[in-house]
Amino acid sequence: QVQLVESGGGLVQAGGSLRLSCAASGRTFSGSAMGWFRQAPGKEREFVAAISWGGLRKYYADSVKGRFTISRDIAKNTVILQMNSLKPGDTAVYYCAANEELSTLSRDYDYWGQGTQVTVSS
Repeated sequence: QVQLVESGGGLVQAGGSLRLSCAASGRTFSGSAMGWFRQAPGKEREFVAAISWGGLRKYYADSVKGRFTISRDIAKNTVILQMNSLKPGDTAVYYCAANEELSTLSRDYDYWGQGTQVTVSS
């Protein structure tokens, strides 16, 4: 089992930055790929970014490339999503997820956090 807890969401003006953290616990975290997904009101959950266990492979949605950066600190069991140049369209609940294999598909992820709200005002 893996337990995931997100933090760092909030309200920010367009062009601003936020740093989301996902704290993981559980014996299987050490072998897990990690992903960030988001869901806006009335929309389906969508992929944002993912990182492999060793951090060498990273995937990003086209909509966030060049603005968001995913990283992980294995020693601290933490995954970070640094979000810069935020836009109103980035407003959503952001979820952290864990899976054995690196994937951009939400259906592949076995463990999910409760989510953290990110609101970007224009």
